[in-house]
Amino acid sequence: MSNTPQIRPVTGARYSRIHGVGGYRPVRVIPNAEVLTWIESSDEWIRTRSGIAERRWAGPEESVAEMSVQAAGKAIAQSGIDPARIGGVIVATVSHLKQTPAVATEIAERLGCGTAPAFDISAACAGFGYGLGLADGMVRGGSAEYVLVIGVERLSDLTDTSDRSTAFIFGDGAGAAIVGPSDTPGIGKVVWGSDGSQKDVISQTEAWDTAFAKEDAINGAGEAHEDGRSKWPALRMEGQTVFRWAVWEMAKVAQQALDAAGITADQLGAFIPHQANMRITDAMIKALKLPESVPVARDIAETGNTSAASIPLAMERMLESGEARSGDLALIIGFGAGLVYAAAVVTLP
Repeated sequence: MSNTPQIRPVTGARYSRIHGVGGYRPVRVIPNAEVLTWIESSDEWIRTRSGIAERRWAGPEESVAEMSVQAAGKAIAQSGIDPARIGGVIVATVSHLKQTPAVATEIAERLGCGTAPAFDISAACAGFGYGLGLADGMVRGGSAEYVLVIGVERLSDLTDTSDRSTAFIFGDGAGAAIVGPSDTPGIGKVVWGSDGSQKDVISQTEAWDTAFAKEDAINGAGEAHEDGRSKWPALRMEGQTVFRWAVWEMAKVAQQALDAAGITADQLGAFIPHQANMRITDAMIKALKLPESVPVARDIAETGNTSAASIPLAMERMLESGEARSGDLALIIGFGAGLVYAAAVVTLP
């Protein structure tokens, strides 16, 4: 008989679920009419191509951290828990421009989460789904009782207003969710993955060092655009390639999430896809054979593409408007730069 000491088994909750959700939308509204002062286009073209009528852009005081704290405060209030019980803070973002420290640590401190582990993840538009998968594992694995998952972006900082293919797409905002223990399954298997062979389809135009070295040589460091925003790398996208990938491949991933949860499309109370493009959403609805009775998030019309923030923002809006109800089953799916994706069926808080 071995005398080797045995590690004490870790016990966590049997299941997890979302206990609360909250969002923050910047004050400034950018209608299509303003976008048309940057690029040669038309309101009809933008609406037809993307479904976007307006988007929100953050002001100087609406930082990634500030928007996150506001969204998280609403999620915590809805969940009814003491912030001190939060055992993990996960922030999904690609637009926190300081490499280190993680913005999650500032957010955790401001919210009163004690010494909870806090970290950022970079998974673009699938970031909230990635965070949800991690939080589910933490709660069921016993490393945390409650986990705060935030998706937040200031994509206006990375938008090239002269690029006709992307200038009208992106918006800013934050969405948050509290994940904690549950007596019944509240988060289905997260179907997630990546395809690095298409890493250049959506990307930053240049690396930071290349961009700033070029700027120093040509214009001098720190020069700004006419709107006051610094000249630094922007986001670029091969729209048609992304569209085809999202329509054909992501519908399959969404179906896998339904199958993994043991749910059929007609049993859903809501479909909340990443708010990337209204045409992509419509194509996925058709591919999934989603019944007309299932409400679909179309938050993109007023918010634009907010990447990691888009799913929790859309979830909050559907619950507040009554389109979806607490206890309903919702299919969520996010997909974007990487290329990365994550889908799951969840019970709405």
